[in-house]
Amino acid sequence: MRHAKSKSTGSILAISAALLLSGCVSFGAKPPAQLLTLDAVQKVPAGTVRSAGAGRTLIVTDPDAPKMLDTVRVPVQVSPTSVAYVTKVQWADTPRHLFRNLLAETISASTDRIVIDSGQFSGDGGQRLSGELVAFGIDGTSHNAVVTYDAVLMTPNGVAIARQRFTATVPVSGKIDPMTIGVPLNGAANKVATDVATWVALTR
Repeated sequence: MRHAKSKSTGSILAISAALLLSGCVSFGAKPPAQLLTLDAVQKVPAGTVRSAGAGRTLIVTDPDAPKMLDTVRVPVQVSPTSVAYVTKVQWADTPRHLFRNLLAETISASTDRIVIDSGQFSGDGGQRLSGELVAFGIDGTSHNAVVTYDAVLMTPNGVAIARQRFTATVPVSGKIDPMTIGVPLNGAANKVATDVATWVALTR
């Protein structure tokens, strides 16, 4: 009987400890209400076949980005020296990676370039497109979605051929919240991507 009582007491203590621990430990953060992504307006049709020719390939790399943008949170510039983040919403991936994919798809759909990423091999010594994502969020003062990209077109050896800044703004309708920011941000990103594609097509 004494042995059984000891086992029962041990079980009660173990359960109590587990309950106390469960109140202190969180298994993963609460998911946001929405995940945002980018959708290219210009897309390569299914089944499209292209052959790479001399100088036609283009490596598109993830742009650099400041720490404020190198996150899945959506920034709001509330003053020249102050930034907040929209609550209950996140990007599905970092903006610089999402923008790189949008840029690659837009260039592929609207030019004769064969776009590849930096992990793929190109035998024809094509050019390289890199740059920096300077702005990718909401300007709280003007109530606009703002996307700014500093593009650098380089030779295969890393020599800069041309540099240019591209920017676009799209108004946010209503208050700034998860339901109103996705469409204008996607629109501004597509405008910048289209302008970059036109510039790439004309710069050889």
